[in-house]
Amino acid sequence: MADQPNQFVWHELMTTDAKAAESFYTKVIGWDAKDSGLPDRTYTLLSAGPIFVAGLMSTPPNAAGAPPTWMGYIGVDNVDTYTDKVKAAGGSICLAPQDIPGIGRFAVAQDPHGAMFTLFTGSNLQPPSAEPGTYGLVGWNELHAADLETAWVFYSGLFGWTKADAVDMGPMGIYQLFATGGVPVGGMMTKTPQSPAPFWLYYFNVYSIDTALERVNLAGGKLLQGPHQVPGGSWIVQCVDPQGALFALVATQR
Repeated sequence: MADQPNQFVWHELMTTDAKAAESFYTKVIGWDAKDSGLPDRTYTLLSAGPIFVAGLMSTPPNAAGAPPTWMGYIGVDNVDTYTDKVKAAGGSICLAPQDIPGIGRFAVAQDPHGAMFTLFTGSNLQPPSAEPGTYGLVGWNELHAADLETAWVFYSGLFGWTKADAVDMGPMGIYQLFATGGVPVGGMMTKTPQSPAPFWLYYFNVYSIDTALERVNLAGGKLLQGPHQVPGGSWIVQCVDPQGALFALVATQR
């Protein structure tokens, strides 16, 4: 187990139409967008005021055919060591460790049931220091697992995550909140039978769930579920953007 819990340090959208996706998310969430200036690729940085939140890029040729997807980056002390740990724990590596010159080193991984995430080592990416709930930040990281118990063993063993509250959802099973060294940052559940495969879903903070949902519809996105009120009083919706990437929104008010 990790000596210190490994945290989500970045989120990234890989999509089939980067310009259209940039237009969508800047309208829906209000992010600012600018080119990263990387010499070897076109990569857009998305920020909430002065805080950089996420990245956006077109699907590269070596991933042609992959569906548009949001990915969470988990910070580790050594990507190469952690690729071995992932495989030893029953996961797999989809993209071997690679360098991003001047930024860090990353690898794309899958848990034992196929949910994808990214391992990252670098000095430039740190979890945002703003207060939880800050507008435009990633407010929640949620795993829809093939099996909650085996998924928990995998992620907690690799990254040192700890259990917080567990919510009994009746026929839908247990929703397990988890923390990465402080307040809970996400939850895990066994996916519904309607979900074709396990996946991570990321929730972005907005002020009002109904107003944000109006922006989703006007910008060409679609509502999949919600609005629902969750324990603690927040409101959520789950959506798909015009290119087909799943995302979610969370707000303290309707």
